[in-house]
Amino acid sequence: MSPKPLSDLIIVVVEDHDDARRYLGAFLRQLGADVILARDAFQGIEAIRNSRPHLVVSDIQMPGADGFELLRQIRALGSDSGGGGVPVIAMTAFLGQADRTRMLNTGFQAFLPKPFTPEKFLETILTVLDR
Repeated sequence: MSPKPLSDLIIVVVEDHDDARRYLGAFLRQLGADVILARDAFQGIEAIRNSRPHLVVSDIQMPGADGFELLRQIRALGSDSGGGGVPVIAMTAFLGQADRTRMLNTGFQAFLPKPFTPEKFLETILTVLDR
């Protein structure tokens, strides 16, 4: 595998916890991605409109609009505005079987139960992007 397997990608990370957001951004940048960090769904949707990312990684439990609402807003953008078909990976600490089913039925391409390892994070990204 290339030392920079994400070098041609724009990734938006939506996470309300400051430390987690910064860590995820630093990790993705080390792998070569151009990363845009957002602390909530509002910033996330703006980042998606402005950057047309290849991937969005979003927390589910956020104040205000949660990850499900963010996904609905992303899909409502349509392809011309950068959101229609962009893959979205959900991150959550709450993951029962009903949650897993809801995430996949709602349209997330994958989900990561928190906490997860950097290796699992990268593996999920590469799988979703078919790399």
